[in-house]
Amino acid sequence: MKKDIHPSNYRKVVFQDLSNNETWITHSCVNTKDTITHEDGNEYPLVKLEISNKSHPFFTGKMKFVDTAGRIDKFNKKFAKFAKKKAPAAAEATTETAAEAAPEAPAE
Repeated sequence: MKKDIHPSNYRKVVFQDLSNNETWITHSCVNTKDTITHEDGNEYPLVKLEISNKSHPFFTGKMKFVDTAGRIDKFNKKFAKFAKKKAPAAAEATTETAAEAAPEAPAE
């Protein structure tokens, strides 16, 4: 193994998930100013996480539903004026296209 290529500050670090206060110890080189006394009584550097595999819906299976109906209604209300202007023009174009596509009866 090559010498002097590995980081010198590789040590045990406590990671804390702030959404559910779950903590675990692992080895890391991350720089941090915070420290914490862990369950084993030793003091370790602390890294705070907003989300981790302990709280992410993909890993926990608990989905948080977002009120999308309110956003959809707001979008439709905001752009309703544009939809109404285009609808009559589209209807006229469809009628004209249908009339052009229908063959006329041959005169006998």
